Amino acid sequence: MHIKSIPMSGTGSSDNYAYLVVDDKSKDAVIIDPAHPEEVAPVLKKAIDDGSIKLTAIVNTHHHWDHAGGNTKLRTALGLPNLEIIGGKDCEKVNKVPAHGQGFNIGNIAVKALHTPCHTQDSICWFMQDGDDKVVFTGDTLFHGGCGRFFEGNGAEMHKALNETLASLPDETRVFYLTYPMKPGHEYTKSNAKFCMSVLQSEAVKALQAFAEKHRETQGKFTIGDEKKHNVFMRPHDPEIQKATGETDPVAVITKLREMKNNFK
Repeated sequence: MHIKSIPMSGTGSSDNYAYLVVDDKSKDAVIIDPAHPEEVAPVLKKAIDDGSIKLTAIVNTHHHWDHAGGNTKLRTALGLPNLEIIGGKDCEKVNKVPAHGQGFNIGNIAVKALHTPCHTQDSICWFMQDGDDKVVFTGDTLFHGGCGRFFEGNGAEMHKALNETLASLPDETRVFYLTYPMKPGHEYTKSNAKFCMSVLQSEAVKALQAFAEKHRETQGKFTIGDEKKHNVFMRPHDPEIQKATGETDPVAVITKLREMKNNFK
């Protein structure tokens, strides 16, 4: 499995990655959340023309325009009007919506849809496995040291998404989120680590903060196992976090943490 990140600076107030996932053997490939076709299409065209990929689908993590808003334009730009679009029910021109736990293959890569409603009700995280290599694309649900805002959901849904659905993945699963730090103020891992430190001064959180200070790009550098250690949203039973939030019920802890993060400077 080969993963190529394609930075997109034309997605508005935030800056996102599209990810090209390629099966090394068959050259079958999918593009994840290509919201800005002007930057993604040239990369794909070159790879298609030189025979290094066979593009089989667009895959979306949720319907927000800065993730799924480029589907139609990308089809047009590539001259592939019937290119399959796989994602949640509200994604632009989606024509395949896998149920929770269902999947498909990219050549030899096994893909499984994990429904994680909260940030949006159609949010899907995509778990992929090729032999011993395991990754998950979490959209705007899980970030290194943080989680997405509850735009269409609540604390109970985010708790289930993080601490049941995603936490059940193998600890060695690498995490790829979709937003990256191009513009000042959008350095999510650095700001997440700063917030985590305000709640929990553990060695794991200190290590996350140190890494974020030294590295501009952090996507794929941490695993689900790491998140269970340094991400306060995945530690609602931690006594220190319960003390900081004044709550003990896991859902109440998650809800309070999100309120605190929303107002954190």
